[in-house]
Amino acid sequence: MHPERALAGGPALAAFVAYLALVVLVGFWAARKASGGMSDYFLAGRKLGRWVVALSAVASGRSSWLLLGLSGLAWARGASAIWAAAGYVVVEFLLFWDYAGRLRRFGEARDCITVPDFYAERLGDRSGALRGLLVLVFLVFLPTYVGAQFAAGGKVFAASLGIEASTGVWITAAIVLVYTVLGGFLAVSVTDLLQAFFMLLALLVLPLVAIFDRGGWSALAAELDPGFLDPLSIGAGALIGSLGIGLGSPGNPHILVRFLSIDDPRQLRISAIVGTTWNVLMALGAVLIGVAGRAWFPDLAMLPGGDRENLFTTLASEHLPPVLFGLVLASVFAAIMSTTDSQLLVAASSVVRDLYEKILRRDRALAPKRLVLLSRAVVVVLVLVAVVLGLRGEALIYWFVLLAWAGLGAALGPTSILALYWRGTTRAGAIAGILAGSTTVFVWRLFLRERFWDLYELIPGFAAGLLATVVVSLLTRPPPDADAMLATMTATPVDSRGSVPPLPRDPSPR
Repeated sequence: MHPERALAGGPALAAFVAYLALVVLVGFWAARKASGGMSDYFLAGRKLGRWVVALSAVASGRSSWLLLGLSGLAWARGASAIWAAAGYVVVEFLLFWDYAGRLRRFGEARDCITVPDFYAERLGDRSGALRGLLVLVFLVFLPTYVGAQFAAGGKVFAASLGIEASTGVWITAAIVLVYTVLGGFLAVSVTDLLQAFFMLLALLVLPLVAIFDRGGWSALAAELDPGFLDPLSIGAGALIGSLGIGLGSPGNPHILVRFLSIDDPRQLRISAIVGTTWNVLMALGAVLIGVAGRAWFPDLAMLPGGDRENLFTTLASEHLPPVLFGLVLASVFAAIMSTTDSQLLVAASSVVRDLYEKILRRDRALAPKRLVLLSRAVVVVLVLVAVVLGLRGEALIYWFVLLAWAGLGAALGPTSILALYWRGTTRAGAIAGILAGSTTVFVWRLFLRERFWDLYELIPGFAAGLLATVVVSLLTRPPPDADAMLATMTATPVDSRGSVPPLPRDPSPR
């Protein structure tokens, strides 16, 4: 049975459409709450709870790579594919446990709405050069990342409904556009919460059913090579590269803004446990899908288009009843939308808050509602740009996606960690680290990767960003109030919400 025949039966299509309608309704519900000002539109007024923050961070960080990419990788590599998830699981637990609280407390004390806000306030960016560089980095990587997710949506629509992939791209973009424009960060976070549940349901139910239908784990394992089921059957270079994926998490702004939005930073350690549980279960589910899929489809030619990333939907169409298959298809779109909506808001906030309000119009008072209206217009423009990129074909877009996680991770990862934990970090050091990290990623990918054991470009990029930040910071002077800033990040709360007192600003002119 093929996916399009499963959906044509009616119940599966009804379940899928019901899910999409629910997502759009969330956008209308959140619209009024998101119109008060920039903090409301881009951070939901810092009023999100621990579960929403945990699961929206997890869902937005994974994208379609988890369901389609990791399951396909497990089909090819077997159980050793789990190491591709191990790195980000550990790193994101550590981020929630301490890094996030530091960022959240400083963000409230200095009214930081965006990640560039944090850099500018922490490192005394009076000229706007650091803020502008970050905007440039975001606009280089994020629209192509979004375009690739739209292309993935078009691909799933084509395989499941038998329509043109280009039409699927437009439908995917339209759905994301409606609730993101209307409801802003609140709508994005609430829909991400729903999407995290859909993703987990699909990643747990599908492998269990596929293994059961094969006669149970013992029968399935007997069909496969023992080395295929050995998680340690992986070379040292591949292991390092797989674990290195986790280095991207502290540098991807659509994850970091979740930390700024929680209502009480003391709840972030609960979020760490919830988010890590979700990450572990989803990763195990994706790997089990790949392993079970190898037994059901031992030849790549048995999958549509000879593409291992079609394993997830093909296995679901063969083993699940129509309604469940419709929900599984919805989970693929949940993964796609939970990433694209967050990245669109980050890119829009960098244009409106960081470029327009803080650089181009920094000497003028701007009406909050006007800024929200402008933000919504920028989201529309960014969606159109991403659609154009998505329609140009997967080959070009996915080449950039391979760089996006690495580029953002290498540029922001080491610099943000140092800014949160080392008083000696300077503005010049951060600029050097951002330039060194992002440039190394491109150079390594284009010229050096094949010469050095096919090592993932994020690892040398992160190392270069870290080294450049430290060296240049040691040669320049940190902000005079660096000690006070670090103290604020670990300050004792002054009320039941976990709030800290505002941090006095450097009195020198900016």
